[in-house]
Amino acid sequence: MSPRATDWNSAVQGYNDYLTLERGLSKNSVMAYMRDIRQFMQFAHGEEGVKAPMDIELPHVERFLGHLYDRGLARNSQARMLSGVRSFCKYRRIEGIMDSDPIQLIEAPRPERRLPDVLSVGEIESIIGAVDMSRREGVRNKAMLEVLYSCGLRVSELIDLQMSKVDLIDGLVRVIGKGNKERVVPIGQQACDSIDDYLSHYRSNVIPLKGHEDTLFLGRQGRKMTRQMAFTMLKRSVVAAGIRKNVSPHTFRHSFATHLIESGADLRAVQEMLGHAQITTTEIYTHLDGRFLKNQVNQYHPRSEEAENSLADAKSGTES
Repeated sequence: MSPRATDWNSAVQGYNDYLTLERGLSKNSVMAYMRDIRQFMQFAHGEEGVKAPMDIELPHVERFLGHLYDRGLARNSQARMLSGVRSFCKYRRIEGIMDSDPIQLIEAPRPERRLPDVLSVGEIESIIGAVDMSRREGVRNKAMLEVLYSCGLRVSELIDLQMSKVDLIDGLVRVIGKGNKERVVPIGQQACDSIDDYLSHYRSNVIPLKGHEDTLFLGRQGRKMTRQMAFTMLKRSVVAAGIRKNVSPHTFRHSFATHLIESGADLRAVQEMLGHAQITTTEIYTHLDGRFLKNQVNQYHPRSEEAENSLADAKSGTES
């Protein structure tokens, strides 16, 4: 039997290659999967004495879930880790090393449906308006926030944006999202104007390092911005604006989707712009504001008072 069948480290390395090469997952997704599977490996090998991945059995996984529960891990995190173990076992079956799935009968912990934090339009404008424009990088930071809200991008998508993918004339951005899938997202005029200012007053004065020539948002040293730099930049503006909510770049993404849906945007269109693989992921935004749902019923249900008044007005106009 090959070392891959008996050795944990070789199996985990093979799984890393499978996620990267065969499934084509992003670097961040691969890191998340690997972090979870290494935790399972440490438990199975260290606590349960499982010598090789081929020896994984149902009770080992059940006790691992119990271990996560005892640690006080949220149900969402438990479900995510179980998903990682399932994926690992699937890879082992593809490799012909495991004959069956030892965890196919385990039901994942039901995830908690937490509604994301959302900013009002006024709060968004306050945060963008609080960017310190006296600093050299202020024009860049403002452009980044405008793009976040205008396009609903993930922070990784924002810092990976390429100049060649941004069409300021037609107002379109080509975004590389999860799984290296490309999608086209409209970009508003305010964001376009902010990018134009940034290109003229900051980007043109920065010499990009090799490999960063096409990167849109650069730091002073000519390197691509990091996720942490984007978080820190946003936090400064949030504090300066006096916003007390816990705001991250993802909050801008949630707000983008919520404001669109509350204004009547088609759910499928929002799904496409966000790059969600499943419509169910996008549907969470329809639960954010009960007033929005109530307004929808009042406006469109045939027996609602508003709809009946509109119908009465229409009849009255016809009779006159």
